[in-house]
Amino acid sequence: MLQEMTIKNFAIIESLSLSFQEGMTVLTGETGAGKSIIIDALGLLVGGRGSTDFIRHGEERLELQGLFALAEDNFACRNALLEHGIDATDDMVVLERSLFRSGKNSCRINGKLVTTVLLRQIGSKLIDIHSQHEHQELMNEEFHLSLLDRFAADKIKPALTKYQANFKEYQTISKEWQNWTKNERELAQRLDMLRFQQQEIENANLQAGEEDRLLEQKNILANFEKLNENLQGAYTAIQGEPGGLEFIGEAMRQMDSAAGIHTDYKAVSEAISSSYYMLEDSMSQIRQSLDQLEFQPEELNQIESRLNDLNQLKRKYGKTIEDIIHYEQEISSEMEKLTDSESHVGHLETKLASLKTELTKQAGILTEIRKKAAITLEKQIKQELNQLYMEKAVFSVRFETDKMELTETGQDSIVFYMSTNPGEPLKPLAKIASGGELSRMMLALKTIFSRHQGITSIIFDEVDTGVSGRVGQAIAEKIYAVSVGSQVLCISHLPQVAAMANHHYYITKKVQNKRTTTSVAILHGDEKVEEISRMIAGIEVTELTKQHAKEMIEQAEKVKQTY
Repeated sequence: MLQEMTIKNFAIIESLSLSFQEGMTVLTGETGAGKSIIIDALGLLVGGRGSTDFIRHGEERLELQGLFALAEDNFACRNALLEHGIDATDDMVVLERSLFRSGKNSCRINGKLVTTVLLRQIGSKLIDIHSQHEHQELMNEEFHLSLLDRFAADKIKPALTKYQANFKEYQTISKEWQNWTKNERELAQRLDMLRFQQQEIENANLQAGEEDRLLEQKNILANFEKLNENLQGAYTAIQGEPGGLEFIGEAMRQMDSAAGIHTDYKAVSEAISSSYYMLEDSMSQIRQSLDQLEFQPEELNQIESRLNDLNQLKRKYGKTIEDIIHYEQEISSEMEKLTDSESHVGHLETKLASLKTELTKQAGILTEIRKKAAITLEKQIKQELNQLYMEKAVFSVRFETDKMELTETGQDSIVFYMSTNPGEPLKPLAKIASGGELSRMMLALKTIFSRHQGITSIIFDEVDTGVSGRVGQAIAEKIYAVSVGSQVLCISHLPQVAAMANHHYYITKKVQNKRTTTSVAILHGDEKVEEISRMIAGIEVTELTKQHAKEMIEQAEKVKQTY
């Protein structure tokens, strides 16, 4: 539901802030006062086509802002916001749009900068603007199937969800099949390349951890002289003449004698003895290492050559030896599929045929559900048209079912047809030309589809043009009926429509400092009576027209109580 809207520097509007409530709100005023400009601004806010002509003369930019309360069941809008990372946890959506004289365009949703396309996508799920020349989904044949599905949502949704899951699998397998069959030459070349790669990796005889071991061996061989010097120095320090081991042996003997004299020295004596024997053991290990140490330049060359081979493989197939081994496993699996491509393609074809048979069956079920729903819809539309004094009108849902072509929605394509006069052939809804008849037809459809669209704000911009009298009263009641389940904003010149409104805004324009500006006033009580009197009488308002206006408002209140 639209709660608040701010307009700055839009056409003749300098600055305007409006608050809206639930139910039916009517906007009235003299022609040219700016009623439709407000709706135009709202259309631009929700992603309509922008133009610098909208910017108020003398200003560099226009600014629009709207606050919407997000209905709990408006899942389409919630999912779209979530998909694009826009937070709406407080059930509020703020749309902002600025248009600059330079042509620059700035759009935001809940503070996040977005494209005009996304603004339009979200906006279309919040409000539905309908005028004599803008019919949106109802006038666009591409949307007729989705409208019928919404109308029959309880029955169609489970079957459609199941069908679409299978259709998605069908598309995935079909794409895989096309990739396997589109170019046999490419597949053969791919197989040759994989065989070469596999052979190269196999010939390398890779082992996990091999590179680390080679690097360690290389470090030892490359530092042979230093290592030999270190071992010789350590050995000499321990065993040389005189060596450390000899002095520690003397210390061990002296402390052993001291411990025999006094037990306080026993612990020190044992520690020195332990150190002596540990050094003696270490000296033996050093000697053994020196005996085994031998410089082998050929082995160093072999290690460097092997490391170079490993680096070449890493540049081609992975950052580590483990990555290369894993890559070999992957290409082996792919080669197995390529080698057995005929069998694999045959398996895919069998799976596709099975899925298509099942999809065709499920699509047939969808068609049957839709045809039954279409009959119900035609009856309900007929009832609505009767109430709008179009008893002779005929509404029909035409099916074009192609059992050979399956789409994401099944095998059906539908178009709404209508005939407004006896003897006239049924024509597509989009080709109905009469303004008054079109207004009533649209209202009949809106009355039904507003319950299934998930949109809580519906805008009617002078949809009552071309009607009067009892038809005008019927239209007024029908617009109010729509507002019972949705917020409705309506621009109207009909007093019957104004009388039915829950909220009445009066739009005026005035000249200040040689500039024209638009202002809005909320009418109550006598003010509302005065405006409806003006709408009835035209220029001169008399006591009789005021009395007529009061009676019209009283009658409207009685009618509203029946809803």
